[in-house]
This record gives sequence, C-alpha cells and structure tokens, in this order.
Amino acid sequence: MGLGFRILPRTQGVSAEWVERFRDLPVANVSDVMSRMTAGGPRLRSMHDGAPLRGPAFTVKTRPGDNLMIHKALALAAPGDVIVVDAGGDLTNALIGELMLAQMVRRGLGGIVINGAIRDSAAIAAQSFPVFAAGITHRGPYKDGPGEINVPVALDGMVIEPGDLILGDDDGLLCVPFGSVEAIHAAATAKQAAEHKQMANIEAGTHDAAWVDATLRRLGCEGLE
Repeated sequence: MGLGFRILPRTQGVSAEWVERFRDLPVANVSDVMSRMTAGGPRLRSMHDGAPLRGPAFTVKTRPGDNLMIHKALALAAPGDVIVVDAGGDLTNALIGELMLAQMVRRGLGGIVINGAIRDSAAIAAQSFPVFAAGITHRGPYKDGPGEINVPVALDGMVIEPGDLILGDDDGLLCVPFGSVEAIHAAATAKQAAEHKQMANIEAGTHDAAWVDATLRRLGCEGLE
C-alpha cells in the first residue's frame, strides 16, 4: 500500500549519553535558548506523576482513533525510546491505557507522547512512566490502520524527526533536533547557570533590575521618574 501505511527503519537517534546530559535541564531553559520558537502545544500535558521525559523519538503517525501502529511501535522501539504519536489531536477515542502502559514499562521505554487521548488515567497518574497526552476519554480505540512508523510528524507546528531528542516536564514538551543537540545543551547549561546566579542575587537582595527602566526609556515610555 506504500505511503500512509508503512514501517520505516530509524536511521539515527540521539545517544543515551546526550539524553542523560539533558536530565537536569528544565524544558523552559532549553526553550529559551531555542529562541522560544518551538513547542508541542499547551494541550499536551503530563498524565503521570510528573517525572521528566527524556529520550530519542520513535515516531508514529496514525489515523485518529486507531492504535494499530502504536502496538507495532511498542514491539519495535528500543529501551529508552520515546514513542511520539501524531493522531491529529482527536480526543474521541483513547489510544493507550493501563495494559499498553505495562508493556512499555516492561520494555524499558523512555515514555510516550500522544497528540490524542488516553484512558485508565488514574492508573497512569499513579506511575512515574512519562505519558504526555492531549486529553482523556473512556472510549477505546480501533485497530485497523492505516499509519506510518518512523516518519516526520508535527505536533502543533513542532516538527519531530525520528531520532530527535524529546524533552518534557510540567511546563510542556520540546523537540531538540538531532543535529543541534550538542550546541543546544551548551547554551541551555549556560542559561541555567545564569539563572542560578540571578536567584542567588534575588535571595541576597542584590538583584539589579535597572534594565527594566532602560528598556522603557529606549521604547519611549512616558511617565518614568
């Protein structure tokens, strides 16, 4: 059948070493050094206990309401992989629940992102396995296809290539392109260090906010003293 119903190999993937280096970097800091231009959208929120999401993307594009290709992805993805599902954002049918979650935990996957719905939400919320989704419904999925594995997908305009680095925390989701991981890590690490210094100054009462008035003057604001 070809286009629209196919399984492709993943030809690259961010290494476990780089995944670990991003472990303690907040998504917000990484977003800042990526010019705040990339995001997975405000609907995609953590459905688990809040543990951070980190890992290489294993992408799935599926017909809304159908999880056949997600089941296949569970069998193909490697330990540490994050399955990223573009299901069109439809919330009519849940695409995973407690049973599929148990399979992912058993296989040592890094997490799952679904631009769609889940069910068995209480069981998922009680666990640390990272699950991000757009909503919840009790209605189950269909298993007829079509769908594609390891193709580029997009979540609210954020393009994800197979093997890119997926990050998630309570602030949301972010994709770091495979070829930019090293440069983004260096910039985000520097950003985090600068924020730690700023926090120390705030706590010590030495924080300098002179830039606020300087910016207002430059922009021509009236009424400054």
